[in-house]
Amino acid sequence: MKRLMMEKLIEWKDDPQKKPLLLRGVRQCGKTYLMREFGRLHYDDVAYFSFESSPKLGETFERDLNPIRIVKELGILRDKSISPHTTLILFDEIQLCGKALTALKYFCEEAPEYHILCAGSLLGVALTEKTSFPVGKVEFLTLHSLSFYEFLLADGKELLLDYLSAAGPHHSVPGHFADELKEKLMDYYIVGGMPEVVKTWFESGYQLEKTEAVQQRILDSYEVDFVKHAPQREFPKLSAIWRSIPNQLAKENSKFIFSQVKDSWRAKDLEDALEWLIRAGLAYKVERVEKPFIPLSAYADHSYFKLYLCDVGLLRRMSGLPASVIYGADRAYREYKGALAENYVLCELVNLYRDTPFYWKSQNKAEVDFIVQNGADIIPIEVKAERAAHAHSLAEYCKKFSPRLSYVASMEQKAGTIPLYMLWKFKDFLSPNSSYGE
Repeated sequence: MKRLMMEKLIEWKDDPQKKPLLLRGVRQCGKTYLMREFGRLHYDDVAYFSFESSPKLGETFERDLNPIRIVKELGILRDKSISPHTTLILFDEIQLCGKALTALKYFCEEAPEYHILCAGSLLGVALTEKTSFPVGKVEFLTLHSLSFYEFLLADGKELLLDYLSAAGPHHSVPGHFADELKEKLMDYYIVGGMPEVVKTWFESGYQLEKTEAVQQRILDSYEVDFVKHAPQREFPKLSAIWRSIPNQLAKENSKFIFSQVKDSWRAKDLEDALEWLIRAGLAYKVERVEKPFIPLSAYADHSYFKLYLCDVGLLRRMSGLPASVIYGADRAYREYKGALAENYVLCELVNLYRDTPFYWKSQNKAEVDFIVQNGADIIPIEVKAERAAHAHSLAEYCKKFSPRLSYVASMEQKAGTIPLYMLWKFKDFLSPNSSYGE
């Protein structure tokens, strides 16, 4: 599968001032595959080491953290010496060895000629305790599940994407292409972007039962990780918050309500567990801003927020929503269609901006789903799962704050809207020549 992150890795390789690079991300998002494929394509040699499959590997870092000695011993372990510059050293699941994390500092300072790329689950890296983390000596990249653009690449739609990418934002998508993209977006709502799930979907000929079995295995593995990494006292809270997210989104709450996790639990009981879940990358915390001024983070209400999942396909699976209703007009599904569309838009915005957006809510209950900062512009985005017939909250926001740019994300193509299936071109729509802006 083609991942857009590959370009970032190539930039890192070509940087003469590079530091060891840590590729973070939730489990099953494709970190190992991407690292190994990068090494295969761009290095003469790849030395791969996994702290998960080789527990004794950690002994190499016990005696001291001298990088030259470590490299020599790693070469002996794989029966092949490691060369500076031409061998890519891969450390997988590095969060399982705290001293290996610490050793990255000494590779940066004393042996920068060795190219080191590491992968670690966000949960493990975030929660590793009693470790001297090499602050300032390591570069970071975060890999997410496949975006809709990458999903289309996996489906062999590269020519269509090239055509759409070359077209200016003021060009509408031809009707027959728009219909195909809408259908593919519905597939994406069902499948999501976890690489193994996507692979199963296409290779099985769109067999839902096999696809959902993989989704369930991933969800089960996350709860196993809660047990593995979290203190025992936090596990019930982590699991309860995690499982409550789909239900709260389905109710279209204006914020995440702690009492809906469990009647007897309040915010103070769950705050630590919630923070762990967010740091693990499994959930996104979208905070409210009442005054959308620069910088947005300074005006955020940290106690008033919504929670979304890291992948729209996993949200659909966790909610128990039958895939068949995604394509239909079932009225019973109408509310949850909005939740899926919002979660999808959020994940696309995180892919574009590498940061979590905010949302706006006024005192009289008007609510705009997402607020993003693009340079000096604060841009409100209201999400509509289908048509953009009514966007009253966005209208109220615009009346109050007069933003230069504002958008509705929907299935329609018209002025002031961005088609949901074209959200990967959001930054292009901000062009002065775009007819989509207001």
